[in-house]
Amino acid sequence: MDVHRPLQLLAGLSPQQFMRRYWQKKPLLVRQAVPAFSPELGRRALFDLAGRADVESRLVVAPATGTAGGWKLRHGPFGKRSLPPVSRPGWTLLVQGVDQHLAMAREALNQFRFVPDARLDDVMVSYATDAGGVGPHFDSYDVFLLQAQGQRRWRFGRQKKLDLLTGVPLRILANFAPDQEVVLAPGDMLYLPPGYAHEGVALGECMTWSIGFQAPAANTLASDLLQRLAQDAGDDVSGRLYRDAGQAAVANAAAIPSGLVDFARSALHQVLQSPLALERVLGESLTEPKDSVWFDSAKPHADTGDLRLDPRTRMMYDDRHLFVNGESYRASGRDAALMRRLADARCLALPALDAASPQAIALLRDWCAAGWVHGL
Repeated sequence: MDVHRPLQLLAGLSPQQFMRRYWQKKPLLVRQAVPAFSPELGRRALFDLAGRADVESRLVVAPATGTAGGWKLRHGPFGKRSLPPVSRPGWTLLVQGVDQHLAMAREALNQFRFVPDARLDDVMVSYATDAGGVGPHFDSYDVFLLQAQGQRRWRFGRQKKLDLLTGVPLRILANFAPDQEVVLAPGDMLYLPPGYAHEGVALGECMTWSIGFQAPAANTLASDLLQRLAQDAGDDVSGRLYRDAGQAAVANAAAIPSGLVDFARSALHQVLQSPLALERVLGESLTEPKDSVWFDSAKPHADTGDLRLDPRTRMMYDDRHLFVNGESYRASGRDAALMRRLADARCLALPALDAASPQAIALLRDWCAAGWVHGL
């Protein structure tokens, strides 16, 4: 992607300008970011997705106007008759990961790959009947709200009071105080950085696509990385036992010996001393598929004449590794260059594989057998 080229998607800004001026700083309203946006994904097709066990979906029913309580939340999958009638106002269906199942949603997500894949999450599609919404709330991640059908009114603002309503199944702000309001029509888009309180309400039947980004929490990421490091430490660490042959008799038995504290510190230090250990487990963590994702190696795919990553596959790299769906591989030279091209473009013309080593071809065939890649 040419990050210096102005994009209508970003109101005439280049990706580089957008990231410098707006990303994680302030909202941006873009009228006709996608001119005449009218995706083929209709109400019926979205409802069908929400009925699948491999798709995460939620149903939110708003309370009557003027009441704070009464919010209802249900999780899918939803059968054909388990959703309210479309004639009933005030309900919203949220379907996550639509990009993993529909090519048009994946193409939409690809337009935002000027942000590193390590931050990209998914495309969530929100269908709402008149007055439907999920209440005023704030997110800890960035989001682009692209209107697909109908109209939705957004009120938003940065506020300090983030107290939540109690006794409701959603994270709804108790004291919402927006300072801006816009109405989005099909093709319009609103970018909101983390921490901006916002509320979207459907003006009639509508559908909104949310391009979301993930931001790992420090404690969650540290816990996952330490667990992976410990699992990979092997006998070098797990086989070494604490020894205290010089331990004196103690009068205060409950006190933790300083030697044991030093032993614990040394064990952690030894785990991190392995060359590239942190880089390796970070890549594995960032590419680990969500719990709801599984691959079907038997599913037929059209012969497109090239090698393509499955829409659910997460593939990244650093200077020394390739990472695919939670697994890591050391890579260098010509093979590494080819694999990085595959990761960046998510496809690779088959003639390019003429330069690949037999080991790289064998690895790609293994990935194809697993359903991670298609084309060989």
